[in-house]
Amino acid sequence: MEAGNHTDVSEFLLLGLTEDPELQPLIFRLFLSMYLVTILGNLLIILAVSSDPHLHTPMYIFLSNLSFTDICISTTTIPKMLANIQAQDQSITYTGCLSQFFCELAQVLKLACSDTLINIILVHFLFTILGASSVSAIIFSYTRIVCSLLRIPSTGKKYKAFSTCGSHLLVVSLFYGTGFGVYISSVLTDSPGNSAVASVMYTVVPQMLNPFIYSLRNRDMKEALRKIINRRKIC
Repeated sequence: MEAGNHTDVSEFLLLGLTEDPELQPLIFRLFLSMYLVTILGNLLIILAVSSDPHLHTPMYIFLSNLSFTDICISTTTIPKMLANIQAQDQSITYTGCLSQFFCELAQVLKLACSDTLINIILVHFLFTILGASSVSAIIFSYTRIVCSLLRIPSTGKKYKAFSTCGSHLLVVSLFYGTGFGVYISSVLTDSPGNSAVASVMYTVVPQMLNPFIYSLRNRDMKEALRKIINRRKIC
């Protein structure tokens, strides 16, 4: 067997938002609250859609699938973050890191001992292609939606539809804006702290806001939730 240098990575250290120990309890309570709101809000949507036959339509089934996805995304990252904050331990195993659907490649590439220029170019090229195609699809979709809304005769219904679309665009802008900012900042500056904050903004906040924007403002959804609550009271 040939002799050589071998390096096996057994664990990584997660980048925290701050190293100030006095702020750790505040951050723990903040993310715990956000996680509970995310789980509760999305579970209510899934429960409402599954229990009310009137909501067994493609739109509401899509919303329940979105809620399930939001729960999964939040659960793969936030509980580990909370456990690390509570234990004052930033380590995560290699397997645990892979099992999360989440890694800032720009930060990982900085750990490599070899030249990573080709890798960095490839990462940003793919990010540009995927980001541009998805943003273009969203812009095209909303152009068609706005054209349809302008033909609605009722001013009240038109305002309600524009309000929902505006809220959705706000969350989409938050997701893509912060995601785009992470990769731009990794090229122009070396600020891991700013990247960590931006990563939180597009992996935690949208999943918490989606139930309020897509469903809990919807009249049919609120009626379904009211039936569930009244049923519980009767029981």
